[in-house]
Amino acid sequence: MGWLGKVIGGTIGLALAGPVGAVAGAVFGHMFDSDESQRLFQGNKALTPDERAQMTFFVASFSMLAKIARADGRVVDSEITSVRRFMSEDLKLNSQSTRAAEMIFKTALNSQQGFDDFAAQFYQQFNGQPQLLEMMIDILIRVSVADGKLNEIEERLIRSAVGIFQINIDLYQKIRLRYIQDSDKYYAILGCDKSDSNEQVKQQYRKLVRDFHPDTIASKGLPEEFIRFATDKFREIQGAYDIIKKERNL
Repeated sequence: MGWLGKVIGGTIGLALAGPVGAVAGAVFGHMFDSDESQRLFQGNKALTPDERAQMTFFVASFSMLAKIARADGRVVDSEITSVRRFMSEDLKLNSQSTRAAEMIFKTALNSQQGFDDFAAQFYQQFNGQPQLLEMMIDILIRVSVADGKLNEIEERLIRSAVGIFQINIDLYQKIRLRYIQDSDKYYAILGCDKSDSNEQVKQQYRKLVRDFHPDTIASKGLPEEFIRFATDKFREIQGAYDIIKKERNL
């Protein structure tokens, strides 16, 4: 993670204003106080635009997940387990990045900023890249339902992000179907309906392949761990289309 080693301690907050900068400054300021961080941070070099985007994506992700976990006033073990599983299994974070993610999560839990504040700053950074906005909604739902359900409070916050990101409600419902129920799962992965024509299914598949191709995602300046997540989603899209092709004899 290139940006993690480039900005010293609390000065990382100066690289990015707003709630993301506040959480980042607190977290990395604390990390810099340790002997370990003396080896991690090598100089106060300015972040590039790509590194600033990476920092926003990483910090905002775990901050929004923290606010969803705290939405009902308490954080239960199953929610912590879901977030840690996302870190280890989906993102495959190394030990340094895992420590940073856990500190971001804990700091955001008790921060004065609200869920919508983080979502708004995320949208400000990525409003020209709809596939990344969709990916974030996917992440929020995926982690929220990992404990077996999506409760009303969690969904209310996620739907708030949908509104802030200006995502069509029909698209949100299709993302939701990927995780909430098994019926028509493969169509939901593609964002299609069973009633769609073969040509409509093909067109949607081609669009997703363009949007989520690893080369396309890599060019957006995401942290490498989220590029791996996007690559897994790309394989999921291909797998769903293969099943639908066999079903329809395409």
